[in-house]
Amino acid sequence: MRKTSLTALARHELEHASELASGRSATTVFGGHDRTLRQTVIAMRAGQSLAEHESPGEATVHVLTGRVILHAGERKWSGWVGDLIIVPDAPHSLEAVEDSVVLLTVAKVMPQAHAQS
Repeated sequence: MRKTSLTALARHELEHASELASGRSATTVFGGHDRTLRQTVIAMRAGQSLAEHESPGEATVHVLTGRVILHAGERKWSGWVGDLIIVPDAPHSLEAVEDSVVLLTVAKVMPQAHAQS
């Protein structure tokens, strides 16, 4: 068992994002590519975005600091500190309206093991 301060991690990632040309920084706090559940802290400077992409499974975005907008086609959802946005099962993008940090939680769809005869 381990404990992580999301407040401290958010501050660190936002400082790191401010130093990078991309204006973004991220770190996985739980899980990974070989796990079903993955949680990632993503920091973005104001005006930066994550380009449109598909989600590998069910996902939520919890806004830790700042303000973001999640776009999916013609629809959009604004998120402020403390908001939890359920990511639609459709191509989507995430835009930072102001310096922001989110906790992205994804429950990936794992390939089914082949049944053996």
